Amino acid sequence: MGEHDSAHDHDQGAHSHGPHSHAQSPASRLLTALALTTTFLVVEAIAGWLTGSLALLSDAGHMLTDAAALGIAVLAQRLADRPRTAKYTFGLRRAETLAALVNGVVLGVSAVWVIVEAVRRFRAPPVVAGGWMLVVASTGLVINLISAWVLSRGQHSANLRAALAHVLADAAGSVAAMIAGAAVVWFGWTRADPIVSIIISLLILWGSWGLVRGTTLVLLETTPHGVDPVEIEKTIRETPGVAEVHDLHAWSIADGYPLVSAHVVLKPGNHGVEVAGAVVDRIRAQHAIEHVTIQPESPAPPLVPLDRLRR
Repeated sequence: MGEHDSAHDHDQGAHSHGPHSHAQSPASRLLTALALTTTFLVVEAIAGWLTGSLALLSDAGHMLTDAAALGIAVLAQRLADRPRTAKYTFGLRRAETLAALVNGVVLGVSAVWVIVEAVRRFRAPPVVAGGWMLVVASTGLVINLISAWVLSRGQHSANLRAALAHVLADAAGSVAAMIAGAAVVWFGWTRADPIVSIIISLLILWGSWGLVRGTTLVLLETTPHGVDPVEIEKTIRETPGVAEVHDLHAWSIADGYPLVSAHVVLKPGNHGVEVAGAVVDRIRAQHAIEHVTIQPESPAPPLVPLDRLRR
């Protein structure tokens, strides 16, 4: 037959969710969180300078890092929302993954910096205005919880989850500052601040490792979570008209956007377009993967004995 027809999707996954209002869009949620974080970090920095609280100043520096990370997330979301072009045939969806990777790395570096600073403060505890520290940290917790609520609404991508992790890390930092502030006010225990900071930073490191690992797996084009290539191959082989399958690949462009491609060898007497279309339909129905590309191939011609070739 010599067929080289292929059956593939028409980017249905890119439009399967329907229109969303601007207020519910990922970019809008990221911008809201960015505005809240930036506003409060300015307030916290001023409060730290006026009260001489190094704890508040360092927390403001942490929030500045998170504000930068949210800014990166906003930019990545804008890029991911752009339509595909002749040069970027998948669009810029992977910008979300890259932003999540950067955010994960920044989050980990920030946690290490906090641990180093906490060890230094444990050796020589500075004078801390515990009352102001408690008030400002409590306000910061409220702001961070509002930002987390905004980011958690609607759909979630790796980019949004990374931004949410930053905001939750800030919230944990606020709780730690509240505990330390209360310990300073009520017990005069200035070492409470570095001890609690180290505990929270270790939790932040664990979360950042999860982000870095997950996004790295996407960039390495490993099999997406929840996708079983063995089961997909079984589905393909059970499709009428399929004699063999090879070059089966499963990967993802970005979080929540899996793809599958494969070559199928046809049984004699079957049409390539029909068989490939049937394989695509079965994978979509049984494995919930929208973007599928199947390349049908003609069966190999029968071997001719050498004695016939000599004649």
